[in-house]
Amino acid sequence: MWRLSPAHSRGGLVLDRLRGAARISLESTIRLREDHPVPASERAVELALAAAQAAADKLAVDILLLDVSEQLVITDVFVLASAPSDRQVKAVVDEVEDRLRGLGAKPVRREGAQEGRWVLLDFAEVVVHVQHEQERVFYALERLWKDCPVIPFVDRDAERSVGRTQVAP
Repeated sequence: MWRLSPAHSRGGLVLDRLRGAARISLESTIRLREDHPVPASERAVELALAAAQAAADKLAVDILLLDVSEQLVITDVFVLASAPSDRQVKAVVDEVEDRLRGLGAKPVRREGAQEGRWVLLDFAEVVVHVQHEQERVFYALERLWKDCPVIPFVDRDAERSVGRTQVAP
């Protein structure tokens, strides 16, 4: 027998299966969207911003953070970033992984690292997609998730470079 019961975490519903003494609880499998919006957790936003800055530090472009917490139950934030070459995709991925490990987050899964065209780092709360520019245009993940709110991100180095003037030789 299946039943819905209020979830104690994240304001969603829990789908319970009752069978004798055994009770299986699937947390956050069904969420109330209109009644209880579920924004990304503070930890997820912290990790996503750190991942975005790490990607920016390795010269990734078109960095976008999407709060997918109301659409998906498996993660809170997608970080999308692009790089112009396979080598740079790998460099961005390595930097993101190192930076988040420094914050105590280990990737649950790492996909596509061999090819270096589209690498997915799954940190549970945050999923980082680093794509070659051609894959980014072709798959257009931001179009697929266009209904999700964007989490603001400003590269800290971009702010510093705005005030600089170029000196002629």
